[in-house]
Amino acid sequence: LLLVVLQPAGAASAAALPVVINTWAFKKAADTAWGVLQLGGSELDAVERGCGQCEIDQCDGSVGYGGSPDESGETTLDAMIMNGNTMEVGAVADLRHVKNAISVARKVMEYTKHTLLVGESASLFAVRMGFPYEDLTTQKSLSVYSEWLNQSCQPNYWKNVIPDSSKSCGPYKRPEKVTYKEEQISRRSYHNHDTIGMIVIGGSGTVVSGTSTNGAVHKIPGRVGDSPIAGAGSYADSTAGGAAATGDGDIMMRFLPSYQAVEYMRVGTDPRVACQKVISRIQKYAPKFFGAVICANTTGSYGAACNKIPGFTQFHFMVSSPLLSHPTEQVVDCI
Repeated sequence: LLLVVLQPAGAASAAALPVVINTWAFKKAADTAWGVLQLGGSELDAVERGCGQCEIDQCDGSVGYGGSPDESGETTLDAMIMNGNTMEVGAVADLRHVKNAISVARKVMEYTKHTLLVGESASLFAVRMGFPYEDLTTQKSLSVYSEWLNQSCQPNYWKNVIPDSSKSCGPYKRPEKVTYKEEQISRRSYHNHDTIGMIVIGGSGTVVSGTSTNGAVHKIPGRVGDSPIAGAGSYADSTAGGAAATGDGDIMMRFLPSYQAVEYMRVGTDPRVACQKVISRIQKYAPKFFGAVICANTTGSYGAACNKIPGFTQFHFMVSSPLLSHPTEQVVDCI
């Protein structure tokens, strides 16, 4: 999921330009972020509360606790928040036993000189910051994990190992002689590694972005995708705009799409075209990747783009603004 909140320069405390969001399932998160701005909250507050609402509601199963179990059956969380005024970033990855990942990420930004904390150490930091230590597993995530085991651990993220990862479960190991195979399109759902991503542009020109996700389902334990990486999952710069990405983070993070999109907008590129240019750049190396990017500049313009592959030919998102009586769905055709 991707969301944009834009507040025009010179506006009062209430937000007055669009909230953009890509599925009805995330409407409550958009409403929450919008409400924070209407009550005079900061852009950071809006991103934190909006993403946090999705974590509570387990949006689409791709955000928050009880979703995307890894190969061990455990749910772990990734999140980041970025202040485009100061260029400060707070992020957590492979966070365990703490549900409110986006708020922990903000604490990293505000109470440490670091940018990214990972794994069990990030969880210990969260507890020191007052967050409860909880079980992120649910009956639903255990059911997903059990079904995966019964299907010979298909699909998974291993390659060039023995036993054959396309036919059986591990434990896997490196063969004495490696015969490399061309990577095949798996049977993974396009919702297997989704994200909530937000961009907030305030009346003063402040740009804030954030993400939260439980990552790729059946990932190898310890895997970190693009979502908590500044410039990959999202990026904010109050002199240019913001961007956020969703999709196959293992591929997309190699191209820093959010950073690149913001740099395109910095030189005057329209947000829609900036998103398209980012997608086209990745296509040259990974034509079959699943992904989408959304962009917003400081004038209030926004756009989105996605890579066209079988089963994913359009990118749907929601727009909410004072000019609309209710959230309105928009669609872009993938390129």
